[in-house]
Amino acid sequence: MADIITRLKDIYDKYNALSAQLADSSVIADSAAFAKLAKEQSELEEPAQKYSEYMEVTRRMEQAEEAARTESDPEMRELLNEEIYSCKDRLEALRDEIKIILLPKDKNDERDCIMEIRAGAGGEEAALFAYELYRMYINYCERHRLKIEEVDKSSTELGGIKEVVLNISGKGAYRQLKFESGVHRVQRVPETESQGRVHTSTATVAVLPEAEDVDVEIRDEDIRVDVYRSSGAGGQKVNKTETAIRITHFPTGIVVTCQDERSQLKNKDKAFKVLRSRLYDYYSSRNQSAQDAQRKSLVGRGDRSERIRTYNFPQGRVTDHRIGLSLYSLDSFIMGDIDEMIEALAVAERENALAGENS
Repeated sequence: MADIITRLKDIYDKYNALSAQLADSSVIADSAAFAKLAKEQSELEEPAQKYSEYMEVTRRMEQAEEAARTESDPEMRELLNEEIYSCKDRLEALRDEIKIILLPKDKNDERDCIMEIRAGAGGEEAALFAYELYRMYINYCERHRLKIEEVDKSSTELGGIKEVVLNISGKGAYRQLKFESGVHRVQRVPETESQGRVHTSTATVAVLPEAEDVDVEIRDEDIRVDVYRSSGAGGQKVNKTETAIRITHFPTGIVVTCQDERSQLKNKDKAFKVLRSRLYDYYSSRNQSAQDAQRKSLVGRGDRSERIRTYNFPQGRVTDHRIGLSLYSLDSFIMGDIDEMIEALAVAERENALAGENS
């Protein structure tokens, strides 16, 4: 624990040094430098506060121990012992909190993200389930004040979704949604089923951190940009003018389309945003075999056997197979009340990380 406290003190000292810099008039006058330092200081604030509290509780405990050794009054000594026990309990809790704080952070956690939802096995029922997942995430994002922009969507005649690509922005968007990547399975009686048999269908969800310009280089000679007329509903202007964009990246074979906006320029901007994120994910996965293996297991191909979560409508149950958690609140869950599941997955990730640190 001594090494951890030493690390924490270094963070505390750096936090105070940054505070002094931010008070400097020359830094205040430079808005770019001020913003950079303020962001760096903000990231250190929580561990700095924990160090300050740890040292304050330690000081109180040592003072109580010193006083208890010389105190002759039994009642006062009892009060001092209660203070000592209280401080020990708080220090133990702080040690656990500090270990979590000092765990390596996912550098992508605070980024915006791209979410892709696709119908998997199950035909039209899979497309209808993909639409329900789409609606579930829309509701979740609205509750958490995350902004959603559709980049591309392909619908079916019965109201299902073959594929939809969303750009989700807001504080910690990727951190909140990254655990949703994988194959989602639904078990229920479809509306089109006349004999009341339960069918199983799947949809895939991929959540990618949004890449910045500096993360990925896209060379002009590596891409082809095609412009075409938007399809589907949208009014005469959408269908009669060439506003839809298709970008093909030759080295990887990745193709991105966007026809959501009436403006060709806006569609192009959105398409490049998605392309950067897909390339960032592609190259990161290729360069890190562990991450590549994880992505394959999370996203899969949409087969029924490759699942992270099952939505069982007859039983009103949703089960996440990665952590073995079942919730019997499917009606509210499918409407976007998924916080309990996301928090449980985040706790499991922290516990696994702590186990790795201690092994």
